[in-house]
Amino acid sequence: MQLSRFTDLGLRALMRLAVSSGAEERVTVKLIARQVNASENYVAKAVSKLAELGFVESQRGRTGGIFLTAAGRTTTLGRITRALEGDCEVIECTGDNPCPLAGACNLRGALGRAQEAFYAELDRYTIMDVVDQRTVDLLYMPYIPSAAFANE
Repeated sequence: MQLSRFTDLGLRALMRLAVSSGAEERVTVKLIARQVNASENYVAKAVSKLAELGFVESQRGRTGGIFLTAAGRTTTLGRITRALEGDCEVIECTGDNPCPLAGACNLRGALGRAQEAFYAELDRYTIMDVVDQRTVDLLYMPYIPSAAFANE
């Protein structure tokens, strides 16, 4: 199973916020985008969804920023991933071009069970379980634009 880029960025944003000291430390979408090497626009969409789900909060204004909520710190990765991925199956058997084998196939059920096993494994962890000192060290490195290396 492969997670969508949206979910990947949402989880990376949560990891970044998990190493912050909370609402008193200013973390912006722009900073997260730089640190996880992603588009600011795409990170903003993921953060917006995380806020809608109650995993992050934001404060507007000059001293504003994004921070992890208590729910964001304690909710399982499985629940977060399910919420970001939406209710989709691994394969699409129906729809505009339904599979002719759908009525006599056990693949859909097997893949559904595999997907649930995947989420069940993620349910064993919170975002706090997947960040450690190495994560902190990487995320607190000063940002150096790639253009600075152009003359080397």
